[in-house]
Amino acid sequence: MRQQAYYADWRIAPLTSALSPEYRGEGENAGSGVSPMNLPLLIGLVVSCGVLMLLESRGLQTTLALKFKGDIKRESRLLAQYGQFLCTTIVALLVWQLDPPHRRGAIVLIVAVLATSLVCMLLKRLLSRVRPGRENAGRFLGPHWRHENERESFPSSHSACAVALSVMLTILYPQGAATFWALALICAGLRYVMDAHWPSDVLAGIAIGYAIAYATVQAIHL
Repeated sequence: MRQQAYYADWRIAPLTSALSPEYRGEGENAGSGVSPMNLPLLIGLVVSCGVLMLLESRGLQTTLALKFKGDIKRESRLLAQYGQFLCTTIVALLVWQLDPPHRRGAIVLIVAVLATSLVCMLLKRLLSRVRPGRENAGRFLGPHWRHENERESFPSSHSACAVALSVMLTILYPQGAATFWALALICAGLRYVMDAHWPSDVLAGIAIGYAIAYATVQAIHL
């Protein structure tokens, strides 16, 4: 009876009850009303992105292309997909199945990652930055509305979605924050190492994913 009552309470509880005490404002942060977003970190990412973009435009060699083989190649490709559609879907399903009190949080997780992906796609089509190693590499060619992979460098949507997923998982399961952030940063780093993006693309993606995830949390009143 006690377990049944718990789940009955969950069905009518606000989504905030599914989040960590730190985010709900309990404990040391009770009543503070301060957003958990690290604003100095976000500003630092944006400024660093701008500095790198300036250096890239001046012709500084900032790209890196490493070639992996065998299992390292296969594992790196897997890690580079962290935060993408299949990965996010599997994560949300696992949260839904294994942790019923966080089911609504699993839905918000999907919303945050999807919103991040859509914003990145829009920016890619509007700005049309050419990827490294292509003709006109690094240039912003202006709007285009058809999919052209070589002109969709900025921002890195893989990095953005990986960070958005890690932000949501960290909010739901703060004990795993180090692992979640390690996965996101490895994914972002691989996008650079594999020569798919300029460094500024990756930093922009990290900033976008971070901001949109927390904006989603605020918008849905988690």
